[in-house]
Amino acid sequence: MKCPYCGGDEDKVVDSRSVQEGRAIRRRRECAGCGKRFTTYEYIEVEGMTVRKSNDRREPFDRQKLKRGIELATNKRPVSQKQIEKCVMDIENELLNLAKQEVRSETVGEMVMQRLREIDEVAYVRFASVYKNFKDKEEFFDEVRRLLDSEN
Repeated sequence: MKCPYCGGDEDKVVDSRSVQEGRAIRRRRECAGCGKRFTTYEYIEVEGMTVRKSNDRREPFDRQKLKRGIELATNKRPVSQKQIEKCVMDIENELLNLAKQEVRSETVGEMVMQRLREIDEVAYVRFASVYKNFKDKEEFFDEVRRLLDSEN
């Protein structure tokens, strides 16, 4: 594991613990080179799952890509890293429960939107505007209106 501070590749694990209801392991590491500490996480890999894009291109499921998309939508919003991690874990678990080798990107996108809508409506609209690829401002306003109507 490379140190994020000095780039050294010698470290020791100073603490390990189960997190996220046993679905991950958090490891606290100390760099042998600079002495600084950093944290890593180990997750169960969603092995062999392929995501089929709207253009029929296929790519392996990528947990980090899913997380980055959620982080972009929640940037500068009152959403904690813990909420983002929970969202990612919930989506991963739902995908595992589908027990499919291939899942459509639309399915993953809908899962993300559902959870973002519950966490933060602004993040939801941000994600939806990219995911749904609105053609003009009217499509954007229609989505906001649907969001507002669902609250009533």
